[in-house]
Amino acid sequence: MSDLHRLLRLYEGRPAAVAARGPDPVNRPMIRHWCEALGDTGAAYRGEGAVAPAAMLQVWTMPGLGGPSSRSPALDEVFALLDGAGFTAVVATDCEQEYLRPLRPGDEITFDSVIESVSPCKTTRLGAGHFLTRRTEIRANGELVGIQRFRILKYAPAPRTSAPAERPRPVVNRDNAGFWEGVAAHVLLIQQCDDCTELRFPWVPGCAHCGSPRWTAMAASGAGTVHAYVIVHHPPAPGFDPPYAVALVELAEGVRMISNITGVEPGGVHIGMPVELEFLRVDAERELPVFRPREESA
Repeated sequence: MSDLHRLLRLYEGRPAAVAARGPDPVNRPMIRHWCEALGDTGAAYRGEGAVAPAAMLQVWTMPGLGGPSSRSPALDEVFALLDGAGFTAVVATDCEQEYLRPLRPGDEITFDSVIESVSPCKTTRLGAGHFLTRRTEIRANGELVGIQRFRILKYAPAPRTSAPAERPRPVVNRDNAGFWEGVAAHVLLIQQCDDCTELRFPWVPGCAHCGSPRWTAMAASGAGTVHAYVIVHHPPAPGFDPPYAVALVELAEGVRMISNITGVEPGGVHIGMPVELEFLRVDAERELPVFRPREESA
């Protein structure tokens, strides 16, 4: 164990925030803005009995542009130690949330956070650094309603090389592992709620329409149309050669997914273009679902 890691471990279990308050109570306008931005039309989020989407859990704790007012000295000290050792860059890596009850308009939010763990130095594609995990207990009117683990990487950026960059790897977790198993088998799987039969994509643990956690995976046909698209010229992204087309494809089943359009010059993509699924090999280990123009039958 390095001397730095030995120092960092002394902070594990120390508070990152104590009795902090959410800047606003849970409220309908923020719920509405969230749902509009995500295109979520679930009935549970509208009307007098509305609840907040579960994925908004962290939203109610965020301080806004003024920055956090309740962060503990311990967290600042950990960041200072890492900055002083050259780990000056930061990236969020993952977030795990547990929901104990729905949040409702009027709920007053408080939360407590601890520094749960600081990893030994790890070598990543971004550079060497330490993963720091904060565990936050979120309460509504004093009642525990959710638990969040938020993990960041504080790292020293790796020197750039002239080697060809690889595409970023998709994040595979317990909620979407079945989707990626389908991709490996050349099947595009979407979810169908077992209770209300609503289809959904991307994969999530529960139904936004009726709230049911029960679902079945079903194979999509692979046919769709371009609902919207952009042609990316800049900034450059690892593993991509601009210009390239990124499209929001509406599948024949009615759900939408974001993917690349291949088999046509970027300037040839247009809204309403019929497309069909194909699987593009991007390296020795991975294939990704993409779409190419579909020839319509005469």
